[in-house]
Parts: sequence; C-alpha cells; structure tokens
Amino acid sequence: MLRKLAFLLGVVAIMVVPTRAQDKIELSASYSYMHFSATPAVNLNGAELGGQYKIADWLGVAADLTGEYGKVGGVSSSIYSYLFGPQVTWPRRISPFAHVLLGAAHFDGGGFANRSFAWDIGGGVDMRIHNGRFSWRIIQGDVLPTHLGSIQQHNTRVSTGIVVRF
Repeated sequence: MLRKLAFLLGVVAIMVVPTRAQDKIELSASYSYMHFSATPAVNLNGAELGGQYKIADWLGVAADLTGEYGKVGGVSSSIYSYLFGPQVTWPRRISPFAHVLLGAAHFDGGGFANRSFAWDIGGGVDMRIHNGRFSWRIIQGDVLPTHLGSIQQHNTRVSTGIVVRF
C-alpha cells in the first residue's frame, strides 16, 4: 500500500512540475506605435520584444526592447529603448499587468545620434488562448520619458501582439 501511494505521489509530482515551469517564462512580440514628442511631434511605428521571468504567480522581472522608425523633422530616424524592471500581473484568463521599467533610449537620425536614461510606466491586458500557452496582448500602453538631444520628451506608446509561455 505504501509503495502504491509513493508511486502515485511521484506520478503527480512529475505531472505538476512541468505545468508550473510553463508559467515561469513569458516571451512577447508586438507591433508598436509611438507618439514621439520631439519638435515637431511625430508618430513612429515599430516592434517590441519583451520577456518576463516570474518569481511568483503575480510578480516577475521584465525586459522590454523596442525599435521605432519614421521621419523626425523630415529625416529618417530610429529610436531604440532597452528597459528592465518589476512587473505585477493578475494571473487569470483575462490578465491585466503593470510595470515600472528603467534603462536607456538611443536616437539615430540625419547623422545625429544621442543616448539618454529612460524609464517606462505602463501596463496592459493579456487574454489567454489555446490551452494557456499562448496569449494575445490585447493592448499595452506606456509613458516613456526620455531626454534626447538635451530636450525632455514625454513619449507615449501603444502596442499589441502575441505572448508565449514556457
């Protein structure tokens, strides 16, 4: 009887461990739209790659890498941001999240390049699809202040995409 119970507990443990491991890592790829408050202000399009390592069901460490492209002052330009920090999630089928991220932004356009400290405060909503491994990031909205070219910018960004859990 004790052997059967130990065997049963072993089988349950083997089945539970991979299920818990699937919730530890999230990777996302999104289309991104940024309102860059340069002078004059412009709208840029780009891509956002993100990742999160979950410390608990509701708390994780997030990384957010973006590239935005368009014409600033009539010149083809790009803005990249590299941000890292804590993210809080309410783990449900429809799952809201919020984060505060710190890092750097890099502007390049018309022979001018500049870097600055950047931070990001924002959040969004994911909706699980296909057995919980995939989610649709319905919306993510962020405020992304930068200080590029000795001018303070108060940028906003909206994105949507796919999230995969491992």
